[in-house]
Amino acid sequence: MNSMPVPGLQHALQHKTVLLDEAVDALELSGERAAGTYIDGTFGRGGHSRLILSKLAPQGRLIAFDKDPQAIATAEQISDPRFAIVHDSFATMREALAARGVAQVDGILLDLGISSPQVDDASRGFSFRNDGPLDMRMDTTRGISAAEWLAGVDERQLEKVIRDYGEERFAFQIAKAIVARRAVEPISSTRQLAAIVANAVKTREKGKDPATRTFQAVRIFVNKELEDLEAGLNAAYELLAPGARMSVISFHSLEDRMVKQFLASKANVEQPDRRLPIRAVDLPQPFMKLVTKTKPSGPEVEANPRARSAVLRVAERLGASGGAR
Repeated sequence: MNSMPVPGLQHALQHKTVLLDEAVDALELSGERAAGTYIDGTFGRGGHSRLILSKLAPQGRLIAFDKDPQAIATAEQISDPRFAIVHDSFATMREALAARGVAQVDGILLDLGISSPQVDDASRGFSFRNDGPLDMRMDTTRGISAAEWLAGVDERQLEKVIRDYGEERFAFQIAKAIVARRAVEPISSTRQLAAIVANAVKTREKGKDPATRTFQAVRIFVNKELEDLEAGLNAAYELLAPGARMSVISFHSLEDRMVKQFLASKANVEQPDRRLPIRAVDLPQPFMKLVTKTKPSGPEVEANPRARSAVLRVAERLGASGGAR
């Protein structure tokens, strides 16, 4: 089965998709598997999707998801009958595939990071490096912005979000400072929020802006990222055909911890007391096999510093082999 060339592949790779080859190679898109059905959980600017399409046989199929309207617009430029894009979170993949008559897939790739174009676009509000409106929504067509949430959130909940999602030890001081400032004026810009945090945090981590953890926490909460990840992992596991693989790229410890614990729960099945007279063949069997854990190489991190925290975990669904339909 011959793979098909995909227009725009080299252009997509210019966005420096993290662990591009490693994540796609782990899906083993060769032989009969090249004719299977695959999911790209976060299209972004299409680096992973285009590389998968370049390896798929003519009978293959790729269904991608993204919440970002700009990502959807980019995906819609791909004219390939094997490709479909869904404007929604990968947490909805079970329902989206059922609507397309797909019960199982041969591989799933989840890239949990935000894309460089999102970070670099000041109008999106993800970064404090350039001043912009405090939005932070992945999907700008629904939900409330970070500014709207900060305007009304209870101080105690704000502290909990910053502490739990940002792993910020100065969460109490930051939450108190935000509530005090919003009583004077609306907090509507990224630089405004960054300045409030900088004034509240007296001890700074070397090489890291004091606002980094707070921005991460607010972004995760506004976009329900951890809730989506939990739902997405469960849906992905249920959709994987026996022998199919899941590649997951995480970018911060909260995500990676969830992915690691989820995969471990499927790979390590509780066994009965060894003293019981149970045949080995009758013992509980694991549902998944952990394949590999990979981090970006030195040259990749040097070329793309945003890759430094990335972790790729790959697991395989156990059971009799067979292609998905």
